[in-house]
Amino acid sequence: MLLLEEEKSLLKSSRLNTITYYLSHLLFLLVPMLIIPLIISLLYNEGNQLYRAYYFAILFTLLAAFLLRALTQKNKIEINLTTAMLLCAFSWIVVSLFGSLPFIIGIEKTFIDALFESTAGFTSAGLTVFSGLNLLPKSIIFWRSLMQFLGGLGILTFFLLIASRAGGETWQFFSAEGHKFNVSRPVPNIFRTVKILWGIYILFILAQTVILKLLGLSFFDALTHSFTTISTGGFSHYDQSIGYFAASGFENYILIEYVIIFFMFLGGVNFLLHYRLFTGDYKGVINNGEFRTYSKIIIYSAVIISAAVIILKTADSSAEEIFRKSLFQITALLTTTGFSTENINSSFFPAAAKMFFLLLMLIGGSVGSTSGGIKVMRVKILGRLFKRDIKKIYYPTHAVLPVTIDKQILDKDEIFKLTGLFSFWLFLIAAGGIITALFSDLSSWEAYSTMFSAVGNIGPSFISVDKLAALSPIVKIVHIVGMIAGRLEIIPLIILLNPKAWKS
Repeated sequence: MLLLEEEKSLLKSSRLNTITYYLSHLLFLLVPMLIIPLIISLLYNEGNQLYRAYYFAILFTLLAAFLLRALTQKNKIEINLTTAMLLCAFSWIVVSLFGSLPFIIGIEKTFIDALFESTAGFTSAGLTVFSGLNLLPKSIIFWRSLMQFLGGLGILTFFLLIASRAGGETWQFFSAEGHKFNVSRPVPNIFRTVKILWGIYILFILAQTVILKLLGLSFFDALTHSFTTISTGGFSHYDQSIGYFAASGFENYILIEYVIIFFMFLGGVNFLLHYRLFTGDYKGVINNGEFRTYSKIIIYSAVIISAAVIILKTADSSAEEIFRKSLFQITALLTTTGFSTENINSSFFPAAAKMFFLLLMLIGGSVGSTSGGIKVMRVKILGRLFKRDIKKIYYPTHAVLPVTIDKQILDKDEIFKLTGLFSFWLFLIAAGGIITALFSDLSSWEAYSTMFSAVGNIGPSFISVDKLAALSPIVKIVHIVGMIAGRLEIIPLIILLNPKAWKS
């Protein structure tokens, strides 16, 4: 009792008190999610070790949730911008920690490897240190896919609801998951917005599951791959990723690949545009500048890469297969889904294509999508900024040259925020690449590619899974930080490390 009073005294800060309150909510929500793989484990009769893994994961998560709730003073629950940022950063860390428990207890992975995999799941990064995926227990495979399903839109829902509590400033600036949604919503009511987003998300997953099942996949394979497609996560339960279906002689493997390309494309589109499409606002979709640029990048890139492969004769394949593999890889990298039908480091793709892949990793999908990366919209804005600076050279000094997107003038604060974010994004990749090179035997090219993949929440890199798994714990921790920073868009993690943010 005395210990509890001492611990409660640490919660004098209303900010910390609010964070513990909402973290307890998040852990309570995580418990039923952990029950699902337990049920699957029981159905497949996977044995006592797996049962214990989920029992203990559920127990520890519940205990932590009750402890945090017990330490919370309910009369001090206040949300503002800084608190929302801190809460967002803590939430990704906490769910990744507790999500790693089935890997540690169930399949005896080291703490760092388990945390790496869990973080890659919840951030939808898709990097993996697990090999022999098809030999893993079904419940573990499902848990990996479910984490990406939750990371894609599920946890975002939690943050949207928190933001609605704060109102005004926090909702508008909510960059804690900032690249996800701008201030516009389908409807003014936050709860209706959440329902709409979830309805679209689940509709796409169900549609893809049904189509893949009709094309010959088992229901389990169809569902888990749909989870990791729309969430743009990219976890497959085959070491060959989507290339497994061609290698295993699936009759409809070509159609399977095109279906996954289509749903990866949808996952990389702003979900608010999906809503417009479903409500018949076709002009709003077609006239959206980011959507047009996003579509052009995919089409033009696929044509250019295909032409390069054919001209340089780096692959002895039909024109259709070259185009399909190029289109698949371009879509997977731009949307940061990370699936593959051909290893991006293989001789199939010429050297110039591999350099181009890094650029796509940096760009990412659309704002308001489940994709990672800097985002197409931000790249457009940076391009407009550069264009404006060129114009300043030959325009009169008094000329007003605003930066516009879709006929809307961008506020200067938004431009400053974007340039600062972009600069720190590059700094984080550079710093992570240097640390990776220092503590490993990877080449500079390989070291930077893994950090591109981590910070961009992408998945594929230019090293094998075995090489990634063999990296030192220090390098893996750097990549874990990179994945969380990329998902949070860096700012919340910086605030987390800033002592001033903890002052009430």
